[in-house]
Amino acid sequence: MVSVSETALGQLKGLLAQQPQPTVGLRLFVQSGGCSGFSYGMGLDENPPKEDDEVTDVDGLKVYVDEYSAQYLEGAEIDYVDELLGGGFTIHNPNAVRTCGCGHSFQTSDSAGEAKACSH
Repeated sequence: MVSVSETALGQLKGLLAQQPQPTVGLRLFVQSGGCSGFSYGMGLDENPPKEDDEVTDVDGLKVYVDEYSAQYLEGAEIDYVDELLGGGFTIHNPNAVRTCGCGHSFQTSDSAGEAKACSH
């Protein structure tokens, strides 16, 4: 199950309020790539969840994680950081044994995925 910090929840609800169409939920996923083996992806989803999605309701915000990604995101938290040189959403993932300096890619203990040059 994925959790969302209060700071991230506030930011996400603000983004949802600005959408011209009703957004059904937030999709969080991982894909092969990035400098550490896997990279994170996240976006607003206007579609209902797929049959094999894990759906988490966080104070009215639906978070969708596909079956493949769920194994790498179990226990992860979506957070929002506000830093001097810019801020943004970040993932705190207890399954990551190594992360890239850019914070957008990670490696798990089973070393799955294929490392590529960091583009962030």
